[in-house]
Amino acid sequence: MKIEPYPPEIEVQMNNFYQSLSEKDRRRYAAIEAKKLGYGGISYICRVLHCNDRTITKGMSELEKPLPENEKRIRLPGGGRKSILSTTPNLDATFQRVLEEHTAGSPMDETVKWTNLTREEIATHLQEEGFSVSVTVIDQLLEKHNYRRRQAFKAEAGKNVPQRNEQFQNIAKLKQAYHEQGNPVMSMDVKKKK
Repeated sequence: MKIEPYPPEIEVQMNNFYQSLSEKDRRRYAAIEAKKLGYGGISYICRVLHCNDRTITKGMSELEKPLPENEKRIRLPGGGRKSILSTTPNLDATFQRVLEEHTAGSPMDETVKWTNLTREEIATHLQEEGFSVSVTVIDQLLEKHNYRRRQAFKAEAGKNVPQRNEQFQNIAKLKQAYHEQGNPVMSMDVKKKK
C-alpha cells in the first residue's frame, strides 16, 4: 500500500516544528509521525524531516519505555510566568482601598470578613484605579486578604421601602464625619439570636 503524502504546506510546517524541538523530542516526534503512517512511514518521514532512519528507530524504542521521572517536567521548579500579585506594585494597597468602604465582618469572629461588591464590580473599581485585572485575580486577592463569601439566608427580598436608603446614607455621612475628626468607627450587628 502506497503512502498518501501530506500536502506540501503541511510538510513545511512539520519540518519547521521538527527543527524547533530538542534532539530527544525530534526523535520522538519523527517516530510518532512514522508510526501513524504505518508501512513506508519511516522512509517518508525521513525525507520530509531530513533526518536519518536510525533517529526514528531510536525514537520508537524510546516511546516503548515509560518516561523517566526527571523528564516529565519541562521547566525548572519556579520557572514560568510570575503571578500578577507579586509583579504588580500597589495592587494590594489599591485593592484594600477599594474595599475599605465595602467591607463588613462577623461580630462574633474578627477574622471573618466579606464585601458587598461582586468580583466584576471590584475589577471595575480597580480598572478605574489603573489596574486591569480579571475576576480570577480578584479571587486570588480575596483569598489572600481572607475575604469569604457571605452566606445569603433570606429566601425572599424584603419589602421595598422608599426611605430605606436614607438610613445608609446617614450612617455614611456620620462615619465620614467621625473619620475626619480622627475618631474610630465601629459597626455592630446587634440582631444576633441566642
